This record gives sequence, C-alpha cells and structure tokens, in this order.
Amino acid sequence: MKLNNDISHNGRTSALLLQSDCYKPLRVLNLYCGIGGNRKNWNNVKVTAVELDPEIASIYKQHFPEDEVIVGDAHQYLLDHYSEFDFVWSSFPCTTHTRMNVNFNRVRYPDFGLYEEIVFLNTFFKGKFCVENVIPYYGNEGLIIPGLAAQQFNRHLFWCNFKIRTTDKRNPPKQIQNIIAQNTKRKRKTYDGDIVNIKSTQPHFGFDISNVSLKTRKDKILRNCVDPEIGLEILNCARNIINAKTDQPSLFTDW
Repeated sequence: MKLNNDISHNGRTSALLLQSDCYKPLRVLNLYCGIGGNRKNWNNVKVTAVELDPEIASIYKQHFPEDEVIVGDAHQYLLDHYSEFDFVWSSFPCTTHTRMNVNFNRVRYPDFGLYEEIVFLNTFFKGKFCVENVIPYYGNEGLIIPGLAAQQFNRHLFWCNFKIRTTDKRNPPKQIQNIIAQNTKRKRKTYDGDIVNIKSTQPHFGFDISNVSLKTRKDKILRNCVDPEIGLEILNCARNIINAKTDQPSLFTDW
C-alpha cells in the first residue's frame, strides 16, 4: 500500500490509501463524463466514458487517451452495460433540477431520469456506484430513496451505496464556485460577490481550454466539472470496500 497525503479539503489533509500495483485496474463506467473533472486524479482504472456532446467528448479524449470514449446516450448505455463494471459514476444533467429554475422562473418538469438511475443501480448493480447532482429546488436532500440517503459534499448531493469518508456542507473555495464569469466582457459574480473568470479556474482543475474553439460556452464546461479531489476521494472510498471484500481486484473474474 502507498499512502497519499496530498489530497486536502478545506485546509485539511485526507490520508487516502491507494491500491498497489498488485491490484488489477477497477473497471469504471463514467457517465455524462464532460471533460473529465471527476476522472482527473484517478489511477489504476480502466475507464469507459460516455458523453453526448462530440466536442466535449473530444476534449475528454485528449486528456485521457487511454480511456474508451463513447459518444452517445449515457442513460441507455448504463442500462445496456452496467454489469460489465466494478464502479459506476453518473453526473446526470442538473439543468432541470437546479434552484436556478425557480430563481429565473424556468417552468418545466424536472428530469426524473436522475432517480431512475439511482433506483436502478441500487437494485440491480452488484458493484459500487456514485450518482452526483446539485442540491435541487424541490428539497435539500432530493427525493427520498428508501435505504439510500443522499450525502452532501459542498453544494452537491451524492447518492452512493457506500459511505463517503469526508463530507463538508460548506461552499467550495472561491476559485471553484460554479458561478463563473462567461468572459472578460460579460462578468458574473460568485455567491461571495467576487469576480471570477475562466482562466483563474483552469489551474485548479488542470484543464486548459482557452485555445480551443467550441460551440458550447467554456465557462459552462468548466462549471460542470467535478472537483478532481472530490472525484478521487469518492473513488478511493469505493475501491477500498471492493478490495476488502475480495482477494481479486475486481468483483468479476472474467478477465
């Protein structure tokens, strides 16, 4: 075992046990992967990533060329392939769940495909999973799933079939607030009233998309990134449980 003391949350250091090379990579399904914020610090994994937007999928592939990247419907891919993986991460689109719907009077149904995935994984999936989303406008804990309470980490909820060791209900650091300036000409304020622009957030996430020509707003792409440190913390919580239950690195033996 190797001990990693480099991961910190809100000024505290989390000692994470990382698996040694004697373990085979975890087979991970990364749904609605975006450009890979949650994936950034993962190690010893074999990842299949699914993203609907070809432009965003292309950026993900540039940063993680060893991953298999599928351009398509992540919701359907989960249904068809869930049994092939040890760990599933889903960052279901938050657009219809966010409090901005109420703040800006966006009258529409919330997409309960989010809860379809949570209930499906909790019922049928034999491995470990994490479904991540914003704190919704219809309740601070989302919908109540019997036997599976959401865990809050900063301003997001995580539905996991395991306990996340480190959780914090405070807002994330100012430089990664998810209200980001669209560009230098049209600035928006964070919740703390500070002006933040795209360039100031990029070093934190480790992605530079400043020179990439995109149809999608760059601030939106960065805003949708999961903090890589949170992604690593959650994966390692799941990994330690998986490896504690078996002498093999995977829940499956058909390598």
